[in-house]
Order: sequence, then structure tokens, then C-alpha cells
Amino acid sequence: MAAIIPDRMRQIYFDGKGGPEVIRVGEAEVPTPGRGKVLIEVAAAGINRPDCVQRAGFYPPPPGESEIPGLEVAGKIVKLGEGVSQWQIGDEVCALLGSGGYAEYALADAALCLPVPKGLSLIEAAALPETYFTVYDNVFTRGRLQPGENFLIHGGSSGIGSTAIQLAKQFGAKVFTTAGSAEKCAFCRTLGADHAIDYKTSDFVEEIRKITDNKYPIDVILDMVGGSYIAKNLSLLNFDGRMVQIAFLQSPKVASFDFLPLMLRRLTMTGSTLRARALGQKIEIAEALRELVWPLLDQGLVKPMVHATFPLEEARQSHELMESSAHLGKILLVTGLA
Repeated sequence: MAAIIPDRMRQIYFDGKGGPEVIRVGEAEVPTPGRGKVLIEVAAAGINRPDCVQRAGFYPPPPGESEIPGLEVAGKIVKLGEGVSQWQIGDEVCALLGSGGYAEYALADAALCLPVPKGLSLIEAAALPETYFTVYDNVFTRGRLQPGENFLIHGGSSGIGSTAIQLAKQFGAKVFTTAGSAEKCAFCRTLGADHAIDYKTSDFVEEIRKITDNKYPIDVILDMVGGSYIAKNLSLLNFDGRMVQIAFLQSPKVASFDFLPLMLRRLTMTGSTLRARALGQKIEIAEALRELVWPLLDQGLVKPMVHATFPLEEARQSHELMESSAHLGKILLVTGLA
């Protein structure tokens, strides 16, 4: 039975470049799916740091994508574009988007939709795509994390961090993490972190070396801080260690830098962004997630950690919470359509 789709929808837009005060609620036409795409009636959309960067004017949508922010959603498929055969109207999915998630309806590439895992609500499933695509690709593909290796993730209480901790433990790594309070460190340990270090009260380099009794104890690092952390991270990496950079919350620049350790310990520095990647590359990640990670979600061995939900009308408050870094896990916008 065909779904009843309105002509217009509520959506979030930015009234200029700036802080959360530029966030507005408005209306837009419901989009129509082109070839290979589906239209999703959105139950919830994830809030991510790149959304805040876009709002500030530094991370525009790729060409051809919606100006509406939002990189991930979960909901019900209500219309199929030409050539879509793997989904049916009424299927419940979560999806990685190039943009457009902060709305009641959103377009998604059919190949970047994944089924809602068993036991999860649509709202919980909206916390999955952006973080799981990012973590899997950067930790296991680019970082090549192996069972038995030591893994360090900064910002362990974030959406990315909480996902990275759980997946790394499931794939047999020993996990070290940093977080900004005793409460956040305790939260990280409940997720499986072997060691959680409060970076506000301790030097994480000294603490990790003390714990391991090893000058170069870490095999893979996932970092979103940059700046002064770059040299500190490299100082911890073991021979053939890998550092993967996914953001620069502090700074992308370092005043002076000694590259000699890269040669002497055969280190690898790499990084990536997800949004601008070619569709084929994103599909490869989606297929790996379906095969290797979705069974873990279906069994409840890993799960999204949702800190708070906000209605569309409170999108400003959701961004304020994101930028305060007071959250433990994911922040979501809900449409009320679920």
C-alpha cells in the first residue's frame, strides 16, 4: 500500500553562518527520489560535529546535496526511486546521507541504507550510520587494528568514542581512552575500555606508559583533537604504529614538528573525511558493516549510546549540548513521525 506523502515538510535551516543562534525551523518541499535513491519518512536524525562546522560556514554540503543539515537518519521508506529493488515501501532502515537529515523526509542512496538491527527502535538506529561508518573505516580499514593490539581513542565518551571502544573490544583489541571527567571515564569503562584516563587531571602519555611499562605501547590511535596531541600521540606509537586523524577540534596546525620518529619506528599517519567520499567507497563500507558489524548489533553485543533527544523545534539546544561536550554518547533530533 502506497504511503501518503505530503507536499511539504518541516526542516531545519541555518539563517547565515554562526553559532547555534542561526538555527531556524522552516518548511520545504518534500523531495522526490531519483534513480537509485529512496525517500525516508524520518523518525530521528543524528547530531554530529560536522553539522556544527557546516553551521559555522566551514563544511558546505557536497555538490548536488541538500542545504538542509544532517548526515544520518532512521525511519521508514515511503517511496522508491527508479532502479531500487533491494528495499520495499514500508521497510525500516537507517541511512548515511550526504546532507538533508534534519527534516521530516530525507533522500538516501538505497545502497547506503541498512536494516534497523534487532531490538533497536528507529530512534536508537538513527545513532548508528555516521559513527559506525566512520569508526569502521578509520579504525579497521585505514588503521588496520588487529586482535591483541593496543588501541587508543581520544574522546571516548563521544558518539565516535563510545562506538570505537565497543567495536575495538569486540574485535579483540586492548582499549585505552581519554575523557574529560571521572564520570566520563567511568562511562567509557562500562563500554569495555580497559583503561580510561582523565586528560584534565593527568598526562595521558605518562599514564599510558606507567600502565603498560612500555615507552611505545600503542599500535593504533584514533584522534579528533589534533594540535598539541599530534606529537604526544606519535610519541606513544609502537614500531609500525598507525595514527588516524578524523578531526581537529584543537587545531590542524603544529608550530614545529619532528618527523624523525616516522622513519625510525616506521609509523603511518593517515586520516579521512567521510562526507565527500565517492559513493562506491561508501558502499564498500556499508557492505562491510552489514557483514561484520550488524550481526554484533543484532545480538546486542554492541549498541548505540543515546544521551539525549530533542524535537526539531529544539535543534538549537541540541547543537549547544554538542558544543558543550557534556554528553555521553549520541544526541538526536526526533520528528514525532515514528
